[in-house]
Amino acid sequence: MAFALRKRGPSKFVQAADGSMTLVEHIRELRNRLFKASLAILVGFGVGIWLAGPVLSILKKPYCDLPQAQTTNGACDFVQLGPADLFLLNLKIGLWVGLLLAAPIWLYQLWAFIAPGLHRHERRYAYLFTGLAAPLFAAGAVLAYFVTAKGLEFLLQISGSEINTTLDITRYVSFVTNLILLFGVAFEFPLIVLMLNFVGIASARRLLGWWRIAVFVFFAFAAVVTPTPDPFGMTALALCLCALYFAAVGVAFLNDKRRGRGKEVYAGVGDDEASPLEADPEPVEAGPRIDATAPIGVPTPVDAPAPIDRRYDDMT
Repeated sequence: MAFALRKRGPSKFVQAADGSMTLVEHIRELRNRLFKASLAILVGFGVGIWLAGPVLSILKKPYCDLPQAQTTNGACDFVQLGPADLFLLNLKIGLWVGLLLAAPIWLYQLWAFIAPGLHRHERRYAYLFTGLAAPLFAAGAVLAYFVTAKGLEFLLQISGSEINTTLDITRYVSFVTNLILLFGVAFEFPLIVLMLNFVGIASARRLLGWWRIAVFVFFAFAAVVTPTPDPFGMTALALCLCALYFAAVGVAFLNDKRRGRGKEVYAGVGDDEASPLEADPEPVEAGPRIDATAPIGVPTPVDAPAPIDRRYDDMT
């Protein structure tokens, strides 16, 4: 008994890329992808609630490792100002953990909806930037975790031994998570530099010429956004941003060399500078003699048009 094979039609990606998908189909696809992303976040939230306790212990570790935080029984104590503060804090931590665990799924759903509208080279750049964004954010988060311990040690030393300090658990966790988020987002700045170079807005030589301005902006940015007043966190963030900036400029030089940028005729000439002219031009020699052309003959006369009744019949 023979079975006929069913011919599969074009995929959703192909239909969205070639423009054959209607507006209603686009809306339906968006609905389906949002549902899948929401379901993944909901499952991740459930796992995050289960991991809220260990994650909270990790967040408390920078403070609990300090000698000033140790009590008589060898533990570090926190207070909660409201009866539901700790419960709401666990829900908040579970949501953040769920977003991180479900990130591969909801990021893929977002990418699958946007990617058909991009060109092939734009999708290749998106893969590159996405692959670099996650490690950079993780590096910033790790740096913020170590800066938190130094900043808390500096702040507790200022209070002195005659003052008993007990931290609110909600405000402390918000302080640590905001610092991690701030450092992680700041570490994404080299991607902006690479994007300017890859799209042709700024060359590597021009980016290198801006290094003084970039270093000043990094130290000013670190001084403003770092929540701790100690110089350690500000200096660590600024130095890491400077190192990432120069690394991005190095990658920009490799990209310019691969594309052949800087080899143009007027590559070394500024926008407000006149192009150089040759001082010794070659002499222009006289050309060969051109013979006179023969005269044009008299044109033949044109016959007069026939009367209109002779050119058309009764039908026309």
